[in-house]
Amino acid sequence: MNPESNSEHSALAPRYDLSLPPLPPAAFDLQDKVYALHCSEGPIPKATAEALQGFLGKELRPWELDWQGEALGFPARAREAAAALLQAEVEDISLMASTSGGLQAIALGFPWQEGDEILVPMGEFPSNAYPWKALAPRGVTFREVRLWTGHRAGGEALTSAAPAVESDTEARILAAISRKTKVLALSWVRFQDGLKLDLARLGQACRDRGVHMVVDGIQGAGTHVPDLRWASAFATGSHKGLLAPQGSGFLWTSQELRSQLQPSGTWLGVEDGNNFARPSTDFKREWLTDGRCLEPGGPAVMMALGLATSLRTILEAGVARIADHIGALQGRFLEGLAGLPEWRSEALRLEQLRAADRLGPILALHSRNDGQAALISLMQKGFRRGICSSVREGYLRIAFHGWHGGTDVDRLLAWLSGTAS
Repeated sequence: MNPESNSEHSALAPRYDLSLPPLPPAAFDLQDKVYALHCSEGPIPKATAEALQGFLGKELRPWELDWQGEALGFPARAREAAAALLQAEVEDISLMASTSGGLQAIALGFPWQEGDEILVPMGEFPSNAYPWKALAPRGVTFREVRLWTGHRAGGEALTSAAPAVESDTEARILAAISRKTKVLALSWVRFQDGLKLDLARLGQACRDRGVHMVVDGIQGAGTHVPDLRWASAFATGSHKGLLAPQGSGFLWTSQELRSQLQPSGTWLGVEDGNNFARPSTDFKREWLTDGRCLEPGGPAVMMALGLATSLRTILEAGVARIADHIGALQGRFLEGLAGLPEWRSEALRLEQLRAADRLGPILALHSRNDGQAALISLMQKGFRRGICSSVREGYLRIAFHGWHGGTDVDRLLAWLSGTAS
């Protein structure tokens, strides 16, 4: 989406038909919950659970397993669906067990030299910190950059100011790039404050400076389409907005970056690796040059099936349509929130960010002067009313997805106004 379409949604939000979500609620087992918590753990569709249960039955009878169609076929389907989700080429996809696994493949495989530097925005989730910090014994530096005035993290995270529409976070990041910077590693959508970074602006500047931009995409994947034209890598786990089980995910890499990385060294990462007509002990094989050369081991068949099935559910609905629906939900919610005196300032701050296309699926309400304890108490009251939200580092997070509708918005507003029964 672009700022113009978001501004249009802001104006049209009251007339947008929220009763027809792109993901049918009946496709999930949400019961009576307002589940606004996929930023922590997404619900898998019933179809995914049924596919996994069916395959588990075959694991009881391994003579029924189909090596080509299932052991190799399910991972192939997952790569194809991941490529379609990113509007990318399938040969650039590597199946991974998590976001961290994808980032580790880059961190461990890159040709670092002593004195090189990884630049990251302050306040990244640990999955986008520790793979890089582990390179310290090789003389590689991990350096953080503050994104706005009053921005804090770490032990001071709870005293941080919230991002505002006038905060030019991209300019601060680009100004911090030095001659030592080899990788800019960042979250597309930030986990605590919900800010969505401009991948096109950052990626183009990185490409011009010979820096690889590596993206942790887990908080936006499945709800928005990333602009990866100038990126070098995009890693995501599947258990949040992709609505697949824990333990699966994928990594997209540009051919340019992948050619510089050491292969993972697995038996299916070489030519003819799955051809048992050729002696398995014939080690005179070349490494594959596509994304399979970075995969961590033999095929995680069941996880690939779950990922492929959930991705197909999302693709059938359309990621762009899901993004538009989320924008309308957010607009309607923030309009109602602005009518609550205690939340008005936060509603206006977030609406400005939304209209400028600076938000992903997460609306992160800042604690202001109330403190973390007050947010946790509010969250717990919501859980008792069937409303599932989360608190991270001084923000109450409400994450919309493609199954939410107008009734969900009304229940959320009633909860925050204190009128929920």
